[in-house]
Amino acid sequence: MRIGQSSDIHRFAADRELILGGVTIPHEKGLLGHSDADALLHAIAESILGALALGDLGKHFPDTDPRYQGMSSLVILKEVGKMMKASGCRIGNIDALIMIERPKMAPYIEKMRENIAAALACEITQVSVKATRGEGLGFVGKEEGVLAQSIVLLVQ
Repeated sequence: MRIGQSSDIHRFAADRELILGGVTIPHEKGLLGHSDADALLHAIAESILGALALGDLGKHFPDTDPRYQGMSSLVILKEVGKMMKASGCRIGNIDALIMIERPKMAPYIEKMRENIAAALACEITQVSVKATRGEGLGFVGKEEGVLAQSIVLLVQ
């Protein structure tokens, strides 16, 4: 067994779509980043890389490379899934958390879980996605950005 954990932070920006867990969510702002800025999928992908001792997301998908400009993070997660499979590992389980003041994530959680499970060729029952608010505190509570965290257990 191997365990990995990661966090990813993106600030809100006008004229961007809000994409989390591969789901486009209606909101007046989106997340700023080189790819689609899906903080949830970035945290999950990087937690898998960490469990495999393969470094961070920037090592494999640098934000200085134009190939990744605007790329769907589902593509990134699928590529990390291929690295995981090549290493002889598979998902035991994923436990992920989105910290966002608004909009509410509840209507989108199941689709996020489906997207993650499909990208990593695992069962939806192996993927947990939760969300919490900042209660008006810090950059999350002040609606300046989003923080996502992930812990993954890989089995060999």
